[in-house]
Amino acid sequence: MHPAEELRGKKNNKLLHKRIVLGVTGSIAAVECVKLSRELIRHGATVYPVMTPSATRIIHPDALEFATGHKPVVQLTGQTEHVAWCGLVPDPVDLLLISPCTANTISKIARGIDDTPVTTCATTAIGSGIPILLVPAMHLSMYDHKIIQKNIKICTDHGVLVLDPNISGTKAKFPEIPQIVETVIRTIGKQDLHKRKILIIGGATAEPIDEIRVLTNRSSGKTAIALSINAFERGADVELWYGSASEPVPSYITCRRFATVADLFRLIKDRRLKQFDAVIVCAAIANYIPKKQNGKIPSGKETLVITCVDAPVFLEALRCHLPRARIIAFKTEEKKKNVLGRTRQLLTKYHLDGAVGNTLTGFGGESNEILLLSKKGKSTWKKGKKEELASVILDML
Repeated sequence: MHPAEELRGKKNNKLLHKRIVLGVTGSIAAVECVKLSRELIRHGATVYPVMTPSATRIIHPDALEFATGHKPVVQLTGQTEHVAWCGLVPDPVDLLLISPCTANTISKIARGIDDTPVTTCATTAIGSGIPILLVPAMHLSMYDHKIIQKNIKICTDHGVLVLDPNISGTKAKFPEIPQIVETVIRTIGKQDLHKRKILIIGGATAEPIDEIRVLTNRSSGKTAIALSINAFERGADVELWYGSASEPVPSYITCRRFATVADLFRLIKDRRLKQFDAVIVCAAIANYIPKKQNGKIPSGKETLVITCVDAPVFLEALRCHLPRARIIAFKTEEKKKNVLGRTRQLLTKYHLDGAVGNTLTGFGGESNEILLLSKKGKSTWKKGKKEELASVILDML
């Protein structure tokens, strides 16, 4: 067994049974293709490498054969690899991923020139309707060239997808590998949330006690991030409103930050809110707001009393602003026996389309046990890692 097979599906099976032709061109970013290939395989994909002559001067074909378990095509043969993979055949590949893609290759694809194995695969894929994803990487002056931009538009006008590079200084840099992989999953995954505009609200509020101290909780933000990634993978246009939390936000997720309950109320007054047709509120929002004291409360006190007042109910205001959107919210209880009743109360009181109940055990951890409650009253308990549970929660939409 080839060593690549030992990696297959190690992370998940979101690309299991998906076949990807990886076109590698002559950008210095080609050195990242071993890592990219391995990461695609860890998600279950089968990867067939194809290289331009320039790419072979940057990374040796043996490296990609080691990474993928398949000998790279560096010259088309009598096997007509471009047709076998990307042509009008009974079992074509699922995606042609050209990563990195140079300005030269972009322009050739736009003009129908196929003088390398990679561009011939592209011409064939466009003609047969196979999805193509280009990942440009080059000097910024090349990427900003008006003719290159025009050629990118020609490609996109013909259904070719382009993942924007990361602009840094004078470089249009290769995106982070996780972003490329997530975009691949989004492109050839189930896409059952395609064109849905989904807002995820996660993390914790942090209410000031004085000028330097806050009253908050132990929300890690893991569920919100897992929901955002899963919705992105399934084709949704995702925006995350994110409070105090330790889990990092992926670069490809649009994010707006909040700190306090008041910040959340300001966000829902934004006219952009109306664009969302679904909202999932998994944020740990304060029920009580401390009366902020001026300056810094001095140390050395034997006792300290903090006076709090009831916080305004965010879900109530959210439903008023989005009367037609599908809204799912979370309810946390200390004891499992109370979860169903309190979650049902939450769903009914705020006219939700679904609710998720859990206990304190899920805070900060990698896993959770949750109760899924539908608008019709059907309840189901699920247990697992938060990234797995995110998919189940999104199924409620």
